[in-house]
Amino acid sequence: MGLNYTDGCVNFRDAGEFINMMIEKPIFQEGKLFRGGSIDHVKEHHEIAAVRSIISLRNGPDYQSFEADYYHFPMSNKVEKYDTSQKEVRVWLNQILSTFENPELRWPILIHCLSGKDRTGIVIAAILMVLGIDESHIEEEYLLSEGEVKTELIQMAMENMRNSKKFFTRVNLDMVRKHLRAALLV
Repeated sequence: MGLNYTDGCVNFRDAGEFINMMIEKPIFQEGKLFRGGSIDHVKEHHEIAAVRSIISLRNGPDYQSFEADYYHFPMSNKVEKYDTSQKEVRVWLNQILSTFENPELRWPILIHCLSGKDRTGIVIAAILMVLGIDESHIEEEYLLSEGEVKTELIQMAMENMRNSKKFFTRVNLDMVRKHLRAALLV
């Protein structure tokens, strides 16, 4: 078992690898930012040896946190996470992005939820938007996920995040950008 699609981690991928393929030049460090679905099938840390921090977006905790730093940001299934105009969603995304203020945050990072497409897709979109990645590439990366993914959903999520200074008011956005750029950009 391990963190790949064939072993059961649905929608697992290296976000940097796919952004580089879409942009057709290496701008993202590969092997630093992973995304996917449930990791319940992973039994031992050596199966995810590269991952040093896990950001779980699931409602409940993961069965194991392994030898990785663990951050948990649950969100009720009753909340429409794509509607980033909702205060609850804005607060949730701000809390998650505040993780990246920490200069001691250990990379590589896995961001995951149950299916790896909705919550994870929105958080990955937020990170990519903060880094200034073109929205067309963010949409394309999101649409790689299996399951019900629709362009209009990720567009709705990105709409309110376009003005990142206005949207991410609960984080030190300059520090978040600095740490994300240092860790992720070539």
